[in-house]
Amino acid sequence: MASVQIRGIQKYFGSTQVIRGVDIDIADGQFTVLVGPSGCGKSTLLRMIAGLEEITTGEIAIGNRVVNRLPPKERDIAMVFQNYALYPHMTVYDNMAFSLKLAKGDKEEIKRKVAKASAILGLDSLLERYPRQLSGGQRQRVAMGRAIVRDPQVFLFDEPLSNLDAKLRVQMRAEIKELHQRLRTTSVYVTHDQIEAMTMADQIVVMRDGRVEQRGKPLALYDHPDNLFVAGFIGSPAMNFVPGVLRRSGGDAAVEFPDGTRLPAPARFDATAGTDGQRVIYGVRPEHLTLGMPGQGLQTRVSVVEPTGANTEIYSRFCEAEFISIFRERHDFAAGDILNLVPDHQHTHLFDADSGQTLLQRGPAAADDPGSRHDQHGAQPLTTEETKQ
Repeated sequence: MASVQIRGIQKYFGSTQVIRGVDIDIADGQFTVLVGPSGCGKSTLLRMIAGLEEITTGEIAIGNRVVNRLPPKERDIAMVFQNYALYPHMTVYDNMAFSLKLAKGDKEEIKRKVAKASAILGLDSLLERYPRQLSGGQRQRVAMGRAIVRDPQVFLFDEPLSNLDAKLRVQMRAEIKELHQRLRTTSVYVTHDQIEAMTMADQIVVMRDGRVEQRGKPLALYDHPDNLFVAGFIGSPAMNFVPGVLRRSGGDAAVEFPDGTRLPAPARFDATAGTDGQRVIYGVRPEHLTLGMPGQGLQTRVSVVEPTGANTEIYSRFCEAEFISIFRERHDFAAGDILNLVPDHQHTHLFDADSGQTLLQRGPAAADDPGSRHDQHGAQPLTTEETKQ
């Protein structure tokens, strides 16, 4: 096992810059997930760690050894691809043993390593089958087994679950996390699915347009997003956003919405931030809304009700903004009903409308996390499309 240090990495394809000065520390044994919308540069960064893409400028070190000029086979990494990349004419055993045979390993040692990996992954009964005889989940296990037998310093995963159906993705997600807990091999995992990132990662790195927007522990990013992009990307359903104006009077601060409604600024509002009349974006997560009496909170009109069994998800509108609320209780609401939704003051968010940066003080969970940093380029406000990612 080994740590991975990424320092000042930039990548150009011709005149097009796709990675813009990325710095990331990945501790020995840590499971780090690179997450972001399509085209943000996460797969390119993973391929540079693997040695499959050249680095334009910057430095990558694995185990304190700079690997910029080393070919992939000398980096002591193993990669699991999105499309499994299995040899169709080889059995499961031969697919798993191929890299060891290529390195002219001892036959008995190869058998031992394949047997150990197949036992870990539940492949013992499939070793004589061919890939065409396997399900998607079984093929993915074989691809992981092929990586395990190499006993690398670092595992690299490039969207390994994207070809699986929803139920199998959940199962494989748990299996990969359990596998990491057993092996404790440093892992870098790329996905566009923020649910995978939240449930699997020790550290999440949120990327956009070739930059790191924020990195840190999953719940630190969820509770203390640095900017609008991270707030909108992390969490499902996504955080609700409503434009407003900051109003300050003496030591008090409130947010005024287009319909004239006023709510107090969030509990963690930075008393030194913002000015009276400043344009802001008010944010609240769906689970942090409760039902109030007429005149309380935000008056919304129901558009869609989705009972899921465990929860009731309600889509409503407030000041032309779509609002999603989640209730554990079952409610018999219908389209057109008026609801008063009261945000939990302790869990609301406030962002500058122009820069997209938070106007809240950093909470203890984020402040204590040395990895929870965004790069110094100001984040731009979310577009409608990015909010839907």
